[in-house]
Amino acid sequence: MKRVTISWQALIALLCVVGAMVMLPLFSAGAPQPPSASTVALIALLAIAAALLSFTPLSAPLIATVLFAGAHGAAWLLLGTLAGNEGFAGPAFFLLLAACWLIAWRCVTQLSDLQPTRPTGQWLLRLLIPAIFGAWILVIWEALTRGGGIPFVILPPPSAIWARIAGSLPTLGEDVRQTIFKAVLVGYIVGCISGFVVAILADRVDFLRRGLLPIGNMVSALPIIGVAPIMVMWFGFDWQSKAAVVIIMTFFPMLVNTVAGLAASGNMERDLMRTYASNDWQTLVKLRLPAAMPFIFNALKINSTLAMIGAIVAEFFGTPIVGMGFRISTEMGRMNVDMVWAEIAVAALAGSVFYGVVALAERAVTFWHPSIRGG
Repeated sequence: MKRVTISWQALIALLCVVGAMVMLPLFSAGAPQPPSASTVALIALLAIAAALLSFTPLSAPLIATVLFAGAHGAAWLLLGTLAGNEGFAGPAFFLLLAACWLIAWRCVTQLSDLQPTRPTGQWLLRLLIPAIFGAWILVIWEALTRGGGIPFVILPPPSAIWARIAGSLPTLGEDVRQTIFKAVLVGYIVGCISGFVVAILADRVDFLRRGLLPIGNMVSALPIIGVAPIMVMWFGFDWQSKAAVVIIMTFFPMLVNTVAGLAASGNMERDLMRTYASNDWQTLVKLRLPAAMPFIFNALKINSTLAMIGAIVAEFFGTPIVGMGFRISTEMGRMNVDMVWAEIAVAALAGSVFYGVVALAERAVTFWHPSIRGG
């Protein structure tokens, strides 16, 4: 039978709840809509119940479920008390927020200790833990900005950013189409393919390998703000100049990583291919390219973020009246900070999806690699 376990997160959470009850009310004098005593009591009871039940000898999945429900239920009610009381939150409010956060921390710790036997359970667990972590970043952000009365122009709350996203979908869609589906994708594909082809040639021609790699290291160190204006002058203000910046940024990481990957296969494997009477191209296709795949996908993942950064920054130096970089620059000048954050959120989401697609392709292609089998 499982013994009673005491967690320091739950103990500190209980102390925070007790401290909050001593320091009531939640909001300072003058708050327009102070919450009712029953709401405050329900928040405290949810936090206390979750913390105490985590000490009981229940099964790990059940304890994690209780902690999840208690932490997020109490946090939802606590954030609801901010309506109309922005800037009036007192120490009791933040102590209850800390208690909820500690209980959520304990929930994540409990989930991390689980060992699902089915692949579906493992997949869900890998998604749930970072989702809880990310959700609490937003919860704390919302509570601090609204409860602490942080000026909107300095840092808007996530709720305001979400409202701006929901109300600006056509504008955001046009910006995504201009920046991502034109500049980023075209530049990424052309830059990665050309870098890969030149790496194959450099592997065959010693002159290219000795000459290109030092240049590649030098060009990789060039600042975007120096390259982007030149590309705008050469290729115009539309997406072609931004794609050119992306090509420059993605070409050399692919070149350097592919050349390094082609040299990764050992002498023993190459000697074995010679005993099979394989020519150079057969050795390249059947041995050296598969061995280089982890390096190539490493370059693809690096380039997925470089392409987004390059295209958005390049739009600061001249673009049609559409695009994510153009919108960020323009709306910042107008002090529409929520629109700037909306563009940043969309760019972060698109970049994460882009990176995730490349990572999934890597798992499918390099399933034999120890780093993939171990994950």
